[in-house]
Amino acid sequence: MQVVFDEAQLGHRPGNFLVRGRLKPVPEVPARADILREAAERAGHRIVKPATDSRMLRERIHTSDYLAFLETGWSRWQSLPDASPEIIPNVHPDRRDAPYPDAIVGQAGYHMADTAAPLAGDSWPAIRASADSAAHAARLVLDGANVTYALCRPPGHHAFADQAGGFCYLNNSAIAAEALREKHARVAILDVDLHHGNGTQGIFYRRGDVMTVSIHADPAVLYPVLWGHANERGDGAGAGLNRNLPLPLGTGDAAFLDALDVALVALRAYRPGALVVALGFDAHESDPFAAFRVTTEGYGRIARRIAALDLPTMLVQEGGYVSPDLGASLVSFLAEFSI
Repeated sequence: MQVVFDEAQLGHRPGNFLVRGRLKPVPEVPARADILREAAERAGHRIVKPATDSRMLRERIHTSDYLAFLETGWSRWQSLPDASPEIIPNVHPDRRDAPYPDAIVGQAGYHMADTAAPLAGDSWPAIRASADSAAHAARLVLDGANVTYALCRPPGHHAFADQAGGFCYLNNSAIAAEALREKHARVAILDVDLHHGNGTQGIFYRRGDVMTVSIHADPAVLYPVLWGHANERGDGAGAGLNRNLPLPLGTGDAAFLDALDVALVALRAYRPGALVVALGFDAHESDPFAAFRVTTEGYGRIARRIAALDLPTMLVQEGGYVSPDLGASLVSFLAEFSI
C-alpha cells in the first residue's frame, strides 16, 4: 500500500493546552508520526511524498478568512506586546451579531474553537503538508488505487470550515472526500477515532453528496462535548446523512464492532462510490486517553469489516497518541486492506 507522508509535517511542535482549566502538554507530537511511518515501512508499505497541491481543495472546504489566518496569523500575533510564542485565544467573539474582527486577538478567538490548537511559527508549513498528503492519497485512488493511507499529521477531523480545534487545523478527511467527489457522485466518511469528528460533521451537515458516520465516545463525558450526539442527523440536503454512534467509556472490541455493524448498514444503504476512513487509534486500550479498550487485534477486525464494503478507500490518519501499541495497531489495520 502507498503511504503518503511529508517530512515537513514534523515541523509543527505545539506546546500546551488547557484541560478542565489545567495546563497540559499537547500529546499531538511529531513522534507519533515517526512511529506510524516506521511501522508502515517495517510492514512493507511504500512511503511516498505528496506531489499534489491541496490549495484548490482547501479553498473549497475552508473559508478564505480562515486560511489567511492560519497562514499569516502567527506573525501578526508576534507583533503584539508580550505575546506568547504560540497563538492561544483568550477572547471568543460573539459571532451572532458581531462583525468579523480586524484585530488578530479577535481573529484568534473567532477561528479557534478551543485552546487545544496552538499555532506557532512552524505550524503552517506542516499543516499545509498534511493537507497535501490527503489530497495526494485521494489522487492515487482517483487514478485507480484500491486503497491508500494518508499519514496526516497534524490531524483534521475537529477542524470546521472556519475554526481550528482539538489539535486540528485543516480538515484532511473533508479535503479527501471533496477530492473524491471529482469522480464519485456520493462519497462517505466513516470516522472511527475515539472522539467525534465534529468539524467533519459541520462541513457536510447540509450536503447530500457526502455522508458522515462517526463512532466515538459519548460527548457527554469526552471532547468535543457540544457535538456528536445521536440526534444530530443532518439538515436540508443532508437530512439523515449524518449518523453519530456514541458509546460509553470503557467500550471494548465487541461493543465497538456492534456499532460498526450499524454504521456499515447505513453506509451500504447510501451506496457511496468511494469511502474515506478517518482513522484514529486513540480508542486503543493503551492510548494515553485511556477511554476505550479496543485491542490491537480489534483494529484488525474493524478493518476487515470496513474492507468488506469493497469500495475505493482512502485512510486518513486522525488521532492515536504515543503508546507501546500505536505502530502495531496501524500494521494490524493496514494488513486487512493488503490481502
